[in-house]
Amino acid sequence: MPRPRLGMVLGTGLGPAWCGEESFGLEYGAIPGFPPATVSSHAGRLCLGRVGGAWAWALSGRPHLYEGRTPAEVCMGVRVLAGLGVDTLVLTNAAGALNPAFEAGTLMCVADHINLTGANPLTGPNHEGWGERFPDMSAPYDAGLRALAAEEAARLGVRLESGVYAAVPGPSMETPAETRMLRTLGADAVGMSTVLECIAARHMGLRVLGVSCLTNKNDPDAMAPVRHEAVVAAAATVAGDLAALLAALAPRLARPESTR
Repeated sequence: MPRPRLGMVLGTGLGPAWCGEESFGLEYGAIPGFPPATVSSHAGRLCLGRVGGAWAWALSGRPHLYEGRTPAEVCMGVRVLAGLGVDTLVLTNAAGALNPAFEAGTLMCVADHINLTGANPLTGPNHEGWGERFPDMSAPYDAGLRALAAEEAARLGVRLESGVYAAVPGPSMETPAETRMLRTLGADAVGMSTVLECIAARHMGLRVLGVSCLTNKNDPDAMAPVRHEAVVAAAATVAGDLAALLAALAPRLARPESTR
């Protein structure tokens, strides 16, 4: 059985971005202790397949804090991937654009993040087998991986912005005042996932690449109602660009594989 060193987490409405030639799939409910994905736009499935010719694991869907999950449950999938041998992780999400220069329907490479969830997956006793008590977070998203993403996006003609992702607990959408605050803090996009997973992944020594699908634009001076269904639909429209980018990146991100 192949033992890929590349893993992916597919966020809201982004299951179609999994373009792998699947050879294995397992529902979350079949994995003992694994939290189910209860949001309709998250398939809740662990997949193994070839992406762009490279073997990769994928988590199609994720649990969230707003579902009542603990930080440990939110990050269980990432830790499972690490246990399976993954050392390079691509985290994807659907996010609202905060930067006025960014447009809905485009992708953003996450350069850094702001954790506004009020939670941290490393709270409590440290598991020494996973990592040190106080892991460094000076470079949460790998600069080399971001450079590769920018290179492949340019080659494909896919617009890829770069910016700071702010994570909020949700599930309510942002108010105009909250949008202004997030912009003031330096955030370019906002969502309800990814950051806790990144912290857990970096704690375990994984290289992380983050890609946001900008599904709507938050303008505090002209806020329009945002429904989850619209976010899912918008994510589906940009999933093709994400799939093309992942397929191009996978052979360059994957490291030598072994078999058993």
